[in-house]
Amino acid sequence: MPSAHALVTPLDADHCYPALRARDSRFDGHWFVGVSSTGIYCRPICRVRTPKRENCSFFLNASQAENAGYRPCMKCRPELAPRATQPVWSTMDASGQLAHQAACALTAHIAESDDASRPECAVTESVAARLGISSRHLRRIFAATFGVSPLHYLQTQRLLLAKALLTDTTRPVLDIALASGFKSLRRFNDAFLHQYRMPPTRLRAMKETHPTASSAKQPEQQTLRLDYRPPLNAQALLEFFAARAIPGVEAVDLQTLTVSRSLAVATGPQVRQGWIRAHFPLGKAQMHLTLSDSLWPAIAQVLPLVRRWLDLDAEPEAIALSLASLAAPTVGLRLPGCTDRFELAVRAVLGQQVTVAAARTLSTRFVCRFGEPLETREIRPEGVALLFPSPARVADARVEDIAELGIIRQRAECLRAIARRWPTLQYAQLEPQGQGKVDEALAELQSLPGLGPWTAQYMLMRGWSWPDLFPPGDVVLQKQLSPPGQKSPPGQVARMAESFRPYRSYAVLQLWRQALAQTS
Repeated sequence: MPSAHALVTPLDADHCYPALRARDSRFDGHWFVGVSSTGIYCRPICRVRTPKRENCSFFLNASQAENAGYRPCMKCRPELAPRATQPVWSTMDASGQLAHQAACALTAHIAESDDASRPECAVTESVAARLGISSRHLRRIFAATFGVSPLHYLQTQRLLLAKALLTDTTRPVLDIALASGFKSLRRFNDAFLHQYRMPPTRLRAMKETHPTASSAKQPEQQTLRLDYRPPLNAQALLEFFAARAIPGVEAVDLQTLTVSRSLAVATGPQVRQGWIRAHFPLGKAQMHLTLSDSLWPAIAQVLPLVRRWLDLDAEPEAIALSLASLAAPTVGLRLPGCTDRFELAVRAVLGQQVTVAAARTLSTRFVCRFGEPLETREIRPEGVALLFPSPARVADARVEDIAELGIIRQRAECLRAIARRWPTLQYAQLEPQGQGKVDEALAELQSLPGLGPWTAQYMLMRGWSWPDLFPPGDVVLQKQLSPPGQKSPPGQVARMAESFRPYRSYAVLQLWRQALAQTS
């Protein structure tokens, strides 16, 4: 049963309980409910019988609920809840911003933190140094924001990842322990038993007794489930990717709502290569992810990368409200991200002042010339056979070799400049929480030769998944926001776009989509 002495701060039941009774998906991932009569904590959308109000305590995050002694529900699976995003327009103080940055940084340490040669406290020291604060200050602001210590938060994320892998896959328990950041099976078993009061093998046995739908349909494949807040317009999202897909690197099937692509992920000094395939089943607020065996050891890095790529943590209700003034806005619109910021930077430069089709042609030539074959033991998805060129490969390329592909010399020099500055550019680092850092990154990018404001904003909009960017000099946006037959100046267009804050990036996508529909 939950500890009566747990140091947590429950949320107001007067606000949360009605949403729990309604199973309101808008609150999914924003808080969790612990039920004292069962010792279980659930998502707001859990389909089990609604508990009595007097038995409910509400928590900001899963770590807080587990710190209070609750175990995750086996039915709604809290580990699948979409992440609660911090709105960029918030007046949250600097300490809160740093705490959210620290949470993102801690997540990046999931698979590498539990090492006898690298004590757990060293992770906190590393994150604090990256943020420019002391570890003591980090622990203080983190506890004030999330209700738990950084190390408890990290441990919860690792155990929830392990729980997801135990439930959705048939991977050996040792492989799951290592992928989740535990350097020995004994340490994993001890942590799992202490936190959830059952050994990992018991959870695996329960899963084998009641197989998931995905494993029943495709026993030869191991598919992970990732949830999101509905609605999500998968058709619109994949149409955006399909128009820009580079043959050999990515493939989109609009009939089955599936996108596949190659992927290279750095895990310490090692770079793992493989492929991923994302499928959106109809009628379910979830995405099914399949990946090559070569990428499984890097699953802790792959999952957040995929969530950002497909914008699975978006707030559709808030976005729709922000875009309400647009004519016939697309319901469930998402912001297409990327799986590699360097790749997106190259494609953004190649797309300057040309059509989407022309940019795709140039990108295809570039990959064919400088990319590498994707080598995996298992069968690759059809249309996925190449890896996008690495920064080192582009940095060593001659301007003449790039220019002979039909790329003007100025852009060839820009590509080499980006590659040679990688990864010291702010753009290559973990994205910030504040607008100030965005402005700094924009200025740094625009200081590179041949890289203008539009390209810099596009890179941050998709590479950092920043929801509130708007390039007023974009010709299509100017036309869409101007009276018929007129073209408003950029300053006026920027002022008109203020009504779309804090989701101007989504307004950009909507206006581009409307323009495409008008020409087709």
